[in-house]
Amino acid sequence: MTLPALLALASLAALLAIWFGYPLLVWAAARIFPARLYAGAIERNQSVSVIIATRDHAATVRRRIDNLLSTDHPAHLLQVVVALDADGAQAAAHDLHGVDDRVRVVIGDQPGGKAAALNAGVRAATGDILVLADAAQRYDARTIPELVAALSDSRFAAVSGALELGGHEQRRRSPVDLYWAMEKWLRHNEALVHSSVGVTGAVYATRRALWPIVPASTLLDDVFVPMSLVLAGHRVGFTYDARAFDGRTFDSTNEGVRKTRTLTGVLQLRQLLPDIMSPRRNPIWAQFVAHKLLRLLTPLLAAVFALSTLVLVAQFSWQATAMQRGAILGAIVVLFVWPPTRRRLVALVRWGVSLQIATTRALVNGVSGRWSVWNKTRS
Repeated sequence: MTLPALLALASLAALLAIWFGYPLLVWAAARIFPARLYAGAIERNQSVSVIIATRDHAATVRRRIDNLLSTDHPAHLLQVVVALDADGAQAAAHDLHGVDDRVRVVIGDQPGGKAAALNAGVRAATGDILVLADAAQRYDARTIPELVAALSDSRFAAVSGALELGGHEQRRRSPVDLYWAMEKWLRHNEALVHSSVGVTGAVYATRRALWPIVPASTLLDDVFVPMSLVLAGHRVGFTYDARAFDGRTFDSTNEGVRKTRTLTGVLQLRQLLPDIMSPRRNPIWAQFVAHKLLRLLTPLLAAVFALSTLVLVAQFSWQATAMQRGAILGAIVVLFVWPPTRRRLVALVRWGVSLQIATTRALVNGVSGRWSVWNKTRS
């Protein structure tokens, strides 16, 4: 076997192992050692505080508050805490005054940012259960009760719900939809084995008594919080029954910007939670490494595969007959000249390049210790 062929096969095998092999291994483990998330009736006597850490406009926050108050959870056991980013929050706080007796508006801690706002919101919360939400999404009436029900299982300190992109509208699916479908499936199976590696920041719940103080510089609170709980000896679950709907659409540029922040945040966790890298202290060390860290090798492996494949194609073309060269040229013409296939290929290439650039930027940020990327990448 030639060196280009060996490199192509090795890099492809590594990519398949990272993106498909690990999820299939977790799925198999969940079938062999199933541990249901919870069982029994939904508890309706738990007090709940929903926390929205936001810098959105008051009108957007008001609509979100109305949505949260329409839950099936008993009204007298529900509180909504709006934690406004300290940067320019006074005007929004004034506009939100007097929305509802169950709503409290607080200003986030200095120096600002989501983590600082979350900490301020938790201090103002009175509920036994904290539900973490964002302003951009919407819940259905069963979302909060389902999160509370999942936490009725005392083994779990936190539980993630499922983010549904596109809301209820029919639209053209993008690679982000495929990614999130796979991510939810993987988190569900991880939770059956032990714990989900991370939660969905737009829809998850935890116990107020267990909330860890989130450092103000934290980029990825929805991994810092659950991993802190796992390191403390708890489990983190996942349920499809608690859903958040996001009607926004994201192009490859926006998704690349968001991905830069989240992947940089993954690397930052090694500094914020040093025990996360210890196989002895982190009970889901292997899952964290496979799910979060090995994926960062994707740009390197993809580049090796692409270059090796190009070399193989060039070698084959050099040795091919005139008829074989004509067949190759014809296939290229069909793929890149016929409008339907050209549009799909161009879109896939654009998404792929954007996400690999984001991963590379995150690696550079992680190596250089550059964590101040929130304001530039916030969506």
